[in-house]
Amino acid sequence: MQGTEKIALLIDGANLYSATKALGFDIDYKRLLKEFQSRGYLLRAFYYTTLIEDQEYSSIRPLLDWLDYNGYAVVTKLAREFTDAQGRRRVRGNMDIEIAVDAMELAEHVDHIVLFSGDGDFRSLVEALQRKGVRVSVVSTISTQPPLISDDLRRQADIFIDLVELQPKIGRDPGERAGRMQETPRFLERRGAPAADTGDL
Repeated sequence: MQGTEKIALLIDGANLYSATKALGFDIDYKRLLKEFQSRGYLLRAFYYTTLIEDQEYSSIRPLLDWLDYNGYAVVTKLAREFTDAQGRRRVRGNMDIEIAVDAMELAEHVDHIVLFSGDGDFRSLVEALQRKGVRVSVVSTISTQPPLISDDLRRQADIFIDLVELQPKIGRDPGERAGRMQETPRFLERRGAPAADTGDL
């Protein structure tokens, strides 16, 4: 039955970027999609990020365009710049509400939601999804000092997947230049894991 499970991915872009940066690897988003397509019927893959207003060119724009054309639904909103009490320029903006609304709307259409975030604010969202009968996996890491996932969120999730375990399956080959992103990378076989083994999902 596992193979017919309907899955949705909700990726908190800023949170995932911080985690992979701390772990020292880049995600190959084409391989990430393939990895989860191999685990069930992937209904949707959302990628959420804020953009800074008044920034003519954002370094993240090429990635967002690529994701948009390659199977991801990209959700963006403008972050607000402000000056704090010490006179420092800060940026405010997260996608928690957008992620929560989409997750609740998806709940009746999927069996399993995979949330890429370690943000403890999502604990109550995970609990609400579980009450609707949806399994929730949370992807983050405990392999950094301090861990990048809140303990509350990790306990609430049905399954916790450490990015370190996913790295061989979704990491970009360090020798591969970012400019070659559009090419299909060699998809590595899941060595040693039979297709039906979804114990880590």
